[in-house]
Amino acid sequence: MPFVYNFPFFSIFICMISGIVTPLLKNGKWAYRLSLFAAGAGLALSGVLLGRIGPANESFSFMMGHFPAPWGNELSVGPLEAVLATAICLVMLMALLGGSRDIFDDVLPEKQKLYFIMMDEILAALLALTYTNDIFTAYVFIEISTIAACAIVMAKDSAATLVSTMRYLIMSLLGSGLVLIGIVLLYCITGHLLFPNLQQRVLELVATGQYTMPLTVVVGLIVLGLGIKSAMFPFHLWLPPAHGSATTASSSVLSGLVVKGYIILMIRLFYKVFTIAVIRELRITNVIFLFGLAGMIVGSVGAIKEGHIKRMLAYSSVAQLGYVFMGIGLGTDVGIMAACFQILVHACTKPMLFSCASALSAGRHHNKQLYALRGAAYENKLAGVGFTVGALSMIGIPLFAGFAAKVFFASATMAQPVKMWMTLLTLALSTVLNALYYIPAVAALWSRPAEGEAGEKQPSNPAFAISTVAFIAAVFFLGICYQPVVTLIQNGLALL
Repeated sequence: MPFVYNFPFFSIFICMISGIVTPLLKNGKWAYRLSLFAAGAGLALSGVLLGRIGPANESFSFMMGHFPAPWGNELSVGPLEAVLATAICLVMLMALLGGSRDIFDDVLPEKQKLYFIMMDEILAALLALTYTNDIFTAYVFIEISTIAACAIVMAKDSAATLVSTMRYLIMSLLGSGLVLIGIVLLYCITGHLLFPNLQQRVLELVATGQYTMPLTVVVGLIVLGLGIKSAMFPFHLWLPPAHGSATTASSSVLSGLVVKGYIILMIRLFYKVFTIAVIRELRITNVIFLFGLAGMIVGSVGAIKEGHIKRMLAYSSVAQLGYVFMGIGLGTDVGIMAACFQILVHACTKPMLFSCASALSAGRHHNKQLYALRGAAYENKLAGVGFTVGALSMIGIPLFAGFAAKVFFASATMAQPVKMWMTLLTLALSTVLNALYYIPAVAALWSRPAEGEAGEKQPSNPAFAISTVAFIAAVFFLGICYQPVVTLIQNGLALL
């Protein structure tokens, strides 16, 4: 076995060890450095792995310990998993850098080490959800991600975050419970937990017509549970308060990564356990498609009505997640490729918007109402440019990543006449709605403030600058040089 095949395990293991070691460190500064190291190490390992298996279009299974299937646990790795893991580590690293100042301002010193433990465990959970080949292991890391995500929302320790955390926790536990019931029922009718064994048994049941109704219920429960946890419409109402009230790094990680981890698992289950053909036959894709279209509109309308810049961005996330579910709901390889590309686009863009919004509000006594941020971009030009680039990408302006994603969604629906018109009309309407809240926000940030409205110029923050420049580069890379990424996603889906 080539040594590079160990890298997925090393990535997860480093994050978990980092969380274990953190309580022994002197203070929050050292815990922050260790979390940066864990994310950076994961990025380096995932990048090397991607460089090895991507060009060769290679996939492999990594056996954990010395127990082979069906008793042991496995990781399954291909080009898609390597691309997603690389993006997850990169976004985590940049989110920690971009939100570093707010972390140490918002989180009490005695709680800072605990905060970074949760960040380490979130990264470990996301990597495990991306790589695992065992459905019960996936559930374990779903729960780890849930607990850690609630903790980083509550870390700011205000009345608003406590209420938001309770709402988030209740919805997350509901989703987790549905997923667990689905897994238990699936195990009862198949007797397996590893993805390959499950798929073989599921296909046998479909071919013989056995357990048709229980299998439909299993798929419905798992999709519903993961949909609740990933803020799929109409289960999205917990997301704006949670993301809007948390500290900057938490908002960035929650919006850019955590909700995507459950969607990544859903896609992998569709391919590696149930198969897309079975999912289409059960009509699950039609439900996801309609929920996705509705989310695109409802999220945008919520953002238009919102005057708080972080809650506006949170509602925008609901709309952008609607794009992902719409692509999955098309039920084709091309549609799911577009959904995976949108996951990458949103993961790079939304954390930048959150971190830039917080940097712009810092000079206005952290007032995040849009009316109070008039002219704030002149006080922090890099944050203003970063917010503008992110907003234009979300609208779908050519050369930005969001435009490429919308083109892929439009192309993916051409072979389905009924869904084509629904998709194209919703894409057009969503683009207009996106412009109706992002363009006024950008215009306000770059408007000259009236006399007496100017804020305080903030000291330079090299960590924020590195993060913003990296995100801007990623947005333009995905908008212009997207073809290698798309090829890796397509090859990865073909190998699932």
